[in-house]
Amino acid sequence: MALLEVSNLKVHYPVRGPFWQPRRSVRAVDGVSFQLEAGETLGLVGESGCGKSTLGRAIVRLEEPTAGSIRLNGVDLSTLSGAALRRARRDFQMIFQDPYGSLNPRLTIFSALNEVLRLHTTLDAAGRRRRAAELLSLVGLNPSQLERYPHQFSGGQRQRIGIARALATEPKLIVADEPVSALDVSVQAQIINLLQDIQRDTGTAFLFIAHDLAVVEHISRRILVMYLGHIVESGESQSLCADPKHPYTRALLSAVPTVAGRHRNNRIVLEGDVPSPLAPPAGCPFHPRCPLATEECRRNCPELKPLPDLPERQVACFHA
Repeated sequence: MALLEVSNLKVHYPVRGPFWQPRRSVRAVDGVSFQLEAGETLGLVGESGCGKSTLGRAIVRLEEPTAGSIRLNGVDLSTLSGAALRRARRDFQMIFQDPYGSLNPRLTIFSALNEVLRLHTTLDAAGRRRRAAELLSLVGLNPSQLERYPHQFSGGQRQRIGIARALATEPKLIVADEPVSALDVSVQAQIINLLQDIQRDTGTAFLFIAHDLAVVEHISRRILVMYLGHIVESGESQSLCADPKHPYTRALLSAVPTVAGRHRNNRIVLEGDVPSPLAPPAGCPFHPRCPLATEECRRNCPELKPLPDLPERQVACFHA
């Protein structure tokens, strides 16, 4: 059984308008299904506004799902509330995108870690301090810095503290929501290497959310490609990046520069803008920008299904 099973997950936000207009909703996540194995890193990529962060926040119940199920070790998280949800949070945590806004500036690093340890462990005061020191060492910081405040650290160091906080409960799953996008390139590499070391040492599974396919290809075993609330392609990282099947994935990969400063494929520039999730197009969500779109694409939405010759690869496209 997979560690995490997401089935037909939807997150819709109702939008108020004039009383004479029909009720409408922003379809941020619109029927997403996937599985994540224990100890695996699964990448989730797509343009800004495609629903990646909303999906990640829904999995850790920071957003309320509209429909669908989220099963972690067989327990449906979408049905939990109150004390049951607080107990379950020990098994899943989140690393946030903004290392400057995710830490309370009024709390010392020890106080931030102690909050989590006091809530989710049975350690006494001395044990919590020892564990906090261990966590700082685990992420490459000096335990002597426990009594410092967030403003006394750099962005990369703050992100390490955020990782330490996520690890405090020894979770089975961590959702990392663009954890390196706000950092310098050199610091990004340090954080990615740190996450890989942590996974090797602890066996924690990661859902790694990013818009940079090059980063996701490096850290992930499998990749999900998301567009306008839908998963349009999934597969093994190397296979997907070497031979993308969906037109949107091809466009994303064509934008990834190589070491020589060129793009790995001929640059594909998509026409138009991403449609509004408040009024998504009929048929395939990508058809207004797709160079291969036909009348069938405009009328019907393709299902995400395995390719006949590549069963490990799933694509939602009539032309794949």
